[in-house]
Amino acid sequence: MIINLTELLSSEGKEKTYTCDFGPDTFRAPDGSVYDIIAREPVTLRIRNLGDRKLFMEGKAGITLSIPCSRCLEAVPTPFQIQIEEELDLGEPDEERAKDPDAQHYVSSYNLDVDQLLCNELLSALPMKVLCKEDCQGICNRCGTNLNYGTCSCDRSSPDPRMSAIQDIFQQFKDLC
Repeated sequence: MIINLTELLSSEGKEKTYTCDFGPDTFRAPDGSVYDIIAREPVTLRIRNLGDRKLFMEGKAGITLSIPCSRCLEAVPTPFQIQIEEELDLGEPDEERAKDPDAQHYVSSYNLDVDQLLCNELLSALPMKVLCKEDCQGICNRCGTNLNYGTCSCDRSSPDPRMSAIQDIFQQFKDLC
């Protein structure tokens, strides 16, 4: 959703509250991962004119993403409660804002892209690792069986890499016999 901010710039101290829905059905992370949005609450933004073409924006939103478990790849509903508190400087030209790495890429001219704002906030809130449960067993690295639901007959013993030279010698003797 795009919010036109020109009406707020007419007088200092003017304030308006916007309630809108988060538009996309999926969220794309910078690493190329795509997560389904399985639940969402309306976005509430209160924007106030501070004067000198500066606006103060505060708001909240609730979004639940379906993120795969880092060990077993099962889908895990991961809720996010996003709190927004930002100051927007509309006095800078778009060209100057584009050069700044910390620029607000969700503002173009006098238009605020709420979907892009929430995507930026979600990026900073994404966890490093998502687990379906603390004691998740993961999947077998040989056959792919989810070890939370059953076992497999694969040999999961990992030999000590320091002993690989000796194991090669034993393998050579076994081949000779």
